[in-house]
Amino acid sequence: MTPPSDGPGGGTSAARPAGAHGVDVQAAVAAVWRLESARITAAVVRITRDVGAAEEVAQDAVVAALQQWPATGVPANPAAWLTTVAKRRAVDRVRRAEREERGQADLAREQDTAQPGPPAGEADEPADVLRLLFLTCHPVLPPQSRIALTLRLLGGLTPDEIARALLLDTTTVTRRIAEGKRLLARDRVDFTAALDAGEVADRVGPVLEVVYLLFNEGYAATLGKDLIRPDLCLTALRLGRTLAHLAPDEPEAHGLVALMELQASRQAARTGPDGEPVQLHEQNRGRWDPLLIRRGFEAMLRARDLLAGRRPGPPGPYLLQAAIAVCHAQARTAGETDWAQIAALYEALAHLLPTPVVQLNRAVAVGRAEGPQAGLDLADSLHLDPALQDYHLLPSVRADLLQRLGRTAEARAEFRRAAGLTRNAAERAFLLRRAEGGQDAHRGRELGPATVEFLAQAALDPASRRSYEQTLRRLRTGLGESAALDEITADQIARVFATAWGDAAPATWNRHRGALRSFAAWAGLTTAADAVPRRAAAPAAGPAPLPRSSLRALLGDSTVPARDRLLWTLLHESGAAVAAVLALDVEDLDLPHHRARSGGAYLCWHPRTTPLVRELARGRDHGPLFLSSRRPGPARTPPDPADRCPVTGRRRLSYERAEYLFKQATRRLDPAGRGFTLRRLRARPARPAR
Repeated sequence: MTPPSDGPGGGTSAARPAGAHGVDVQAAVAAVWRLESARITAAVVRITRDVGAAEEVAQDAVVAALQQWPATGVPANPAAWLTTVAKRRAVDRVRRAEREERGQADLAREQDTAQPGPPAGEADEPADVLRLLFLTCHPVLPPQSRIALTLRLLGGLTPDEIARALLLDTTTVTRRIAEGKRLLARDRVDFTAALDAGEVADRVGPVLEVVYLLFNEGYAATLGKDLIRPDLCLTALRLGRTLAHLAPDEPEAHGLVALMELQASRQAARTGPDGEPVQLHEQNRGRWDPLLIRRGFEAMLRARDLLAGRRPGPPGPYLLQAAIAVCHAQARTAGETDWAQIAALYEALAHLLPTPVVQLNRAVAVGRAEGPQAGLDLADSLHLDPALQDYHLLPSVRADLLQRLGRTAEARAEFRRAAGLTRNAAERAFLLRRAEGGQDAHRGRELGPATVEFLAQAALDPASRRSYEQTLRRLRTGLGESAALDEITADQIARVFATAWGDAAPATWNRHRGALRSFAAWAGLTTAADAVPRRAAAPAAGPAPLPRSSLRALLGDSTVPARDRLLWTLLHESGAAVAAVLALDVEDLDLPHHRARSGGAYLCWHPRTTPLVRELARGRDHGPLFLSSRRPGPARTPPDPADRCPVTGRRRLSYERAEYLFKQATRRLDPAGRGFTLRRLRARPARPAR
């Protein structure tokens, strides 16, 4: 979306920039969608009976608003306008789909029941939203799809935001959302069916999980300029309270409400005058909302009484987290906080939910209760966890503990690393200010600019540049773009390598090590680079070929993107190296002869594959054949123009990404569950000896 205009506004109207009515339509639509997307989608699902179709129709209404509002102005009730348009288009869609099966009388009755009625926010819309929430947590869906689909439909989060919230990559999240829609459509799950008490009890656990994830995204936004998104917090609170009303005997439902009420009570004190974050121990507790605190305490008491009335057993995760929030709310000052009790509660929570994020929160509590060194030891035990390798709060926590230990240079480096990992502008600015506190005026060269300068050398050929870029990208992510070269230590580099490639094959490890040593020699970091030892290669043994049945299933799977199927097919049919196939350009193709020029030779494939090659290259006469799925951001623009498509602006698919996608696709075929490497596609069965 484009940023709001600086044009003046007057009366009761919104700001009116350029155009017939001067409205910043994109900003208005974005704001309405954030607040009302769940209600609009829920209203449309009642008509379409299909979640995927409902989301498409709702998006069509958004497109209509972007087209019409610049001329007509933003309506007085934009949410009702979007709902009305979405419902009408949903009815049109149903009419087209059922024209041959249903009579005109039935269609007329459908039209009558689909009229918008009262504006958004009235009548049965809260019930519709809650019904949609239970629909997205239907037992037919695997847990991972439930969470992703609910955050998408009810939270209005983008796949990128969901990926950050779940510590996943965007491709995985997109696939899970699509899978959830497909399964609901396949099983024809009825949105309008009433939920009985047994169904509510069975689904309440997954629903509580997604409601809290939605609240967390509002409480600490992963993207954008603002630290807090109150609209998401309010949506989550509303859903949580309704859930507690529907499941009055469920302690965890009341525990979640207590947790959210108590955390929401701090919102006014969490940011400063300019939107900058304010740490918990520095907050003005006089600004904490006493009404929300009282409501949180009441919900906590209800949860405690329900738990006491049941047979003996440990409290659930939301009750434990609510108990932690109660400890903070009961302390009149930061100094009175019972950190020993909080640390004990986190220890109990870690036994119940042994996730890396819970352990990281426990490290913070232990650092306050037992001293910063104890907290740092616990945080350092988490640095090899893959789920935290790009999680900005890990270096942020380490930085705070290092600073309290007086290790300021190391703390500054960790603050800068955390700033490089976060995608929230307010949090990034806050972390950079902490990194600059007490810093010397002359820091010397920084890692980010130095890697850009290194990759821009004319002496590097395109293949070497691509290989080096993969290594240096991970180094910048692990150490921070603004890390000073003269402050980088051998231990820091060793940690990055162990986290990123600790389980990699010797050849992969040594390839990244070679790229590091080349950059280190250029940048004067030779001593630090020596911290990464060379790995001895395993005895040469060709990879075993994939079973023929598995190979046929992979190459014929229509749900796999055409780009990936073509890559796998070319590797299998040509026997060429992965790098050679990825390096193919559209202008190298010789389709009549089913081949392409690769270096000084030709790479050939079966004639039946040529239509797939032609389809992938359609509309382009030069540039890379295999492209990444998205356009790169400004900081990720390929240094070599040959690695960027002039038509789409997307970059050449990297070896690293292609390998990852194939491993994900073949995990179910691998008994070890790790997936196979692309080399398995080139392998041929051994010929029997004569």
